[in-house]
Amino acid sequence: MKFNRRHFLWTGISGISALEALSAINPHWTKSLQGYMNRIESVPPEASASDEDFWAWVKASYTVSPNVINLNNGGVSPQPKIVQDAQQRFSAYANEAPSYYMWRILDQGREALRLKLAELAGCSADEIAINRNATEGLNSIIFGLRLNAGDEIVLSTYDYPNMMNAWKQREKRDGIVLKWIQLPQPLASDSQVVDAYINAITPKTKIVYITHMINWTGNIVPVRKIADAAHQKGCEVIVDGAHSFAHIQYNIPDTGADYFATSLHKWLSAPFGTGLMYIRKSHVKNIWALLSAPEPDGNDIRKFENLGTRSFPAEMAIGTAVDFHIAIGSKRKEERLRYLKNYWIQQISKLERIRLSTNTDAEHSCAIAHIGIDGWTGVQIEQSLFETYKLHTVAIQVEKLNGIRVTPHVYTSTRELDLLIKGITALSEKHAPTEKK
Repeated sequence: MKFNRRHFLWTGISGISALEALSAINPHWTKSLQGYMNRIESVPPEASASDEDFWAWVKASYTVSPNVINLNNGGVSPQPKIVQDAQQRFSAYANEAPSYYMWRILDQGREALRLKLAELAGCSADEIAINRNATEGLNSIIFGLRLNAGDEIVLSTYDYPNMMNAWKQREKRDGIVLKWIQLPQPLASDSQVVDAYINAITPKTKIVYITHMINWTGNIVPVRKIADAAHQKGCEVIVDGAHSFAHIQYNIPDTGADYFATSLHKWLSAPFGTGLMYIRKSHVKNIWALLSAPEPDGNDIRKFENLGTRSFPAEMAIGTAVDFHIAIGSKRKEERLRYLKNYWIQQISKLERIRLSTNTDAEHSCAIAHIGIDGWTGVQIEQSLFETYKLHTVAIQVEKLNGIRVTPHVYTSTRELDLLIKGITALSEKHAPTEKK
């Protein structure tokens, strides 16, 4: 399915345009949006990445702190004001008569939302389940798989801890075998990465589990190449897309995944605790529902949505986050995020004591990067940057990594990154203070 941003923005789904939907929430903001779209529509995404006037308008669409510079959007991102307003409106509506408005009105809106997410993801609506985050989606898949003792799973030591623990639980409970591979950080050539996965496959391997964008470092794994090779060997493929979805432009089927899940409160800037799970239509019947469902082994993707009462206002406001994302433009957003990463990395990488764990090539990274400084631990770097400059990053000490992860978003300005460059430069010129005993 080819995705046409202009068509989606102006004609939308079911005859309701994204522009109309946004205008219903904030007419003044939407009029401003229309003006900017008219100005930059013909500008290539790569060229608009450095248009600070446009991105200042995007920044003004958020309500982020003017005093704390948030460079840890990889954990969870803030929502633009228009998404916050949508959630508050749905919440007020639901509170008028919760059991009526939530179950008989808002709950029925999930099908329209499913269509909107499916169009964004480039797949069928029958392959999308709406849930709360990537952890929930991937756990549903991992615990729902029909695996037997001795079945092998190939996965990486740089996968997300929640998912590694889910696999370890199945190992302990069911006797499956986990085959761990080591990936260099930064990633080496695609062929080396693909070989690391494929060489671990044996006739007993059932699943190849891949993290699309490694959350610690931002390195993008050549997931389609791995998936194609794994399928040739008779394996199914699960993709953790928590950090790649709505960050870099692609359709979920492009990854070659049989199963996929992501968090929408990261790069889509949707309400906290929102996510989606994708299962190839032919594979839905192969996964048992994690929670109670009338037909837990049926072929309806909705069997994974039996969560009971949850935040319907947050769920329904996902649609507004999609509209906001499309208004900016998927490719335009990707290029801006990559531009921001390159902006600060290109300047600090010249410093002698900097250790970079991210492959900065365009096809191997976007917004996220991980750096270390000789003589400093990640915790010390994080604390110093916050105490001195109120720069909020996150310390990452995993495997051989010991540094900080820096994750800007579309509302981040180059002026704020100038402060990051100043702070890292200062730290690289001295050693960390000796800890008091």
